[in-house]
Amino acid sequence: MKILYGVQGTGNGHITRARAMRLALEQTNADVDYLFSGRSPDRYFDMAEFGACAYRAGLTLSAANGRVSYSKTVLNNSYRKFARDVRNLDLSKYSLVITDFEPVTAWAGMLRGKTVISLGHQPAFDFAIPKAGRDLRSALLMRLFAPGHVRIGMHWNPFGAPLLPPMIELPAKTAGVAQPRKVLVYLPFENERTVLEVLAQVPSHEFFVYGARTDVIHNCHLHLRPPSVPGFRADLESCSAVIANAGFELASECLAHGKRLIVKPVERQMEQLSNALALEQLGFADVMTSLDSRSLFRWLHEDRVAPKLVCPDVAAALASWIGEGDFRRASLDRLSADLWNRTQCQWIPHQSGATVARTKTIRTITGRGANPAEAGRVSTCDARHSTSTFST
Repeated sequence: MKILYGVQGTGNGHITRARAMRLALEQTNADVDYLFSGRSPDRYFDMAEFGACAYRAGLTLSAANGRVSYSKTVLNNSYRKFARDVRNLDLSKYSLVITDFEPVTAWAGMLRGKTVISLGHQPAFDFAIPKAGRDLRSALLMRLFAPGHVRIGMHWNPFGAPLLPPMIELPAKTAGVAQPRKVLVYLPFENERTVLEVLAQVPSHEFFVYGARTDVIHNCHLHLRPPSVPGFRADLESCSAVIANAGFELASECLAHGKRLIVKPVERQMEQLSNALALEQLGFADVMTSLDSRSLFRWLHEDRVAPKLVCPDVAAALASWIGEGDFRRASLDRLSADLWNRTQCQWIPHQSGATVARTKTIRTITGRGANPAEAGRVSTCDARHSTSTFST
């Protein structure tokens, strides 16, 4: 099977998911080419594993200082170039197009009658999941930005829909013990100077801050890092807590590693606002609406348990499902049910006062057609905010 796989490259979350799918598709002997869009080719890093991939400008949202700018989004995108890239993309040798919120491959495939699978977090918004900041503009964006004949959404709970658990690189079984004062910080949509000024006022912890810089800087308890896949993974495994925007993929990685998480969603960005709502309702993370040193200090010193999602190999299961070629809704329903039946939630003690957290199978917290505003009123685990000792 010859596949063209399109990946939205504005952020790193879609690329992280593509790394997992690349390894899984290799095991099925699929022949896959990759196309990335959303930023200039020189701003990608650690891309050798994708081979001779293609790059296009695509379309992207513009955000700065923690807020989406719709006016800059309209002005900064070249729609004429986008239409030309869609028209000129040669799909003659491909039998299937997969898009992870990448619009050039999605629209080229739809217009040329190719089967298009749209996968990732965005298709989950087709269903009654927790939503915040939703309006007609954001609803159309989720549905039409990267359309597909088959839409496969992923989330932290099934929410009564045929969604899949998060697709992440499974944590190494030999991962070391987390350093209690080490905190990973990834706030790419915030003003870096503001972030550093806030963190400087919390000297009780060591902050490892990833951004767009090209060098490593150590300044007292602030450690600035350039983009690096292996470096970021190593710091995620060894930290005790994470401060981030409310992107789906990093939050999923934190849940997989059992890291405490606090998110600051990008303003006016429906997906991030909805992610923050879902994380809070599920008891998986705390939410802050603005960067504040006192709030961070209190949060870092709270004695809490951290949630840990123990998921099966979603990438391998999805790659196998794609290889079988049965894209009917009933088939997707079976895949979803199987994966959620093998997904569990654990609650890991953050500080020494607790032993082993209770483990439970994830259950849905809302039914089909339920009011999204009511989603999450029932916890997936009754121990989520307790600081006492739990027994298995």
